[in-house]
Amino acid sequence: MKKAILATKVGMTQIFMEDGTLVPVTVLQAGPNVVTQVKTVENDGYEAVQVGFGDAVDRAKSKDKNGRVEVAHRHGVNKAQQGQFEKAGVDSKKYLREFRFENTADYKVGAEIKADIFAEGDKIDATAISKGKGFRSAIQKGQHRGPMGHGSKFHRHQGSNNSSSTPSRVFKGKGMPGHDGSVQVTVRNLEVVKVDPEKNLILVKGAVPGPKKGLVTLKETTKVEC
Repeated sequence: MKKAILATKVGMTQIFMEDGTLVPVTVLQAGPNVVTQVKTVENDGYEAVQVGFGDAVDRAKSKDKNGRVEVAHRHGVNKAQQGQFEKAGVDSKKYLREFRFENTADYKVGAEIKADIFAEGDKIDATAISKGKGFRSAIQKGQHRGPMGHGSKFHRHQGSNNSSSTPSRVFKGKGMPGHDGSVQVTVRNLEVVKVDPEKNLILVKGAVPGPKKGLVTLKETTKVEC
């Protein structure tokens, strides 16, 4: 892998291309990502670059018995991570991820990875947690539908679950009501339409999984479609 970055989803809009066509795009606030650690074979057994994204939010500061403030903690950052950030000389970050770049020697602790790592026309894979839908019926999940005619009055139920004597069981994978969404989804082979290095924005053609303000991981695609 040569290119990768963490981003948050801003929303969707439309832009005009040079040939006048109107294209739907997803706007992503990409970085800047800060390199917090460079892992090597000698120290860690593998090569990778750990990056941080998004400043952690301050939470209640701990106090000693005399009421004096001891340490200012960050939301979601434990003491080990806080020590790592201090050692790297960077602010506490909300998200930490590892990328296995082909040449980790090109990255130094404290260096920034910005939106200009990608260029117009690049093909990427976008990974995010999809929107959570909560508990949904079998009809809402699109898995089954009852008979619609002949006065059945049986339109909103999933129908029969299994046969009677044979096989006398419910087959695995039967569409049932249950929790929907909130799973990791990867959309492959998306096209970068525009990059704004000054504002660290990346415009991607089409839809990207996840809600607004959700974390999205962008990587160069592993499967280019012809």
